[in-house]
Amino acid sequence: MSTTKKIAGAALAAALGVTTLSACGGGDAKDKTAGTSDAPKSKTVTLVSHDSFNVTDAVLKEFEQQSGYTVKVLKSGDAGAALNQEILTKGNPRGDVFFGVDNTLLSRALDNGIFTPYEAKGLADVKPEYVLDKEHRVTPIDSGDICVNYDKAYFADKKIAPPQTLDDLTKPEYKNLLVVENAATSSPGLGFMLASVGKYGEEGWKDYWSKLKANGVEVVDGWEQAYNERFSGSAGGKKAKGDRPLVVSYASSPPVEVLYGEPQPAEAPTGVATGTCFRQIEFAGLLKGAKNEEGGKALVDFLISKKFQEDMPLQMFVNPVTKDAALPELFTKHGVVVEKPENVTPETIAKNREQWVKAWTALVVK
Repeated sequence: MSTTKKIAGAALAAALGVTTLSACGGGDAKDKTAGTSDAPKSKTVTLVSHDSFNVTDAVLKEFEQQSGYTVKVLKSGDAGAALNQEILTKGNPRGDVFFGVDNTLLSRALDNGIFTPYEAKGLADVKPEYVLDKEHRVTPIDSGDICVNYDKAYFADKKIAPPQTLDDLTKPEYKNLLVVENAATSSPGLGFMLASVGKYGEEGWKDYWSKLKANGVEVVDGWEQAYNERFSGSAGGKKAKGDRPLVVSYASSPPVEVLYGEPQPAEAPTGVATGTCFRQIEFAGLLKGAKNEEGGKALVDFLISKKFQEDMPLQMFVNPVTKDAALPELFTKHGVVVEKPENVTPETIAKNREQWVKAWTALVVK
């Protein structure tokens, strides 16, 4: 999922930007497509993305063969940094399509006018709750839930029920157990802060964080440090002797632990507190001034095709947004369905994001 400022990049890219779980998928798409600069411009279409974009070689090649276009993938750091570069090059973009702006940064992209409206072929197959821009300047591509994960073994050994809700995290039995990412530097951190805004409102979220601070919450810069160093339930955290059995990560983290476990476990060693989640949605858009606009349109169509949508979960550890895309067994067996994630509208985020982050920093970090 992109750590974020994204999110980060290891979209899950960071997460889902900074360094998100999706970074585990590898970089084949980047490596295999980077050498296409000599192709005729009219036949090359460039996708600008955060570092967590990935796609199976065979799936990408099938699109190239059917469309006649060669895809070049330009990875540009976490989602926030990548978006900043496109804003700075507005009208003279580095590519034809931008992928990776999420609902926490969407209004910034739209307000800066970096996209050309395009209603993608297949948009009718996208679940309507993900279509946040009625002008079709961006197209929904994937979704993921930022949630607190817990170390199953820790809570079983201590004979303590793991937390399930945001309220639970303030209880005495969970004192000094939670590590979170900095909302100013990490997409998961920002998403978790927004979960508290969605739950407690603009008047109550700061009081909630005061309670978390009093209950010993630990804040680190990004997802990589939180999940792979401080969290006791992940493979990386075990090696680093992490001692925090609660961490802000993703609902897709347990399937990742199974996939990359050595040996592969029959059951995920981590669980998800489904009452702590914030839904993240990632979008792609045709960049204004694109040199290959027709190729860009074809690429956006491909990103919501069934072929790409079903390939995506095991490449970037995010969920498809189309109605007919099936999840892989790894997700259905070891993942969780978050029925009621917290949400904050992009307009509200745009209006308040900077002041909320400043208030959060003053309250929790300083």
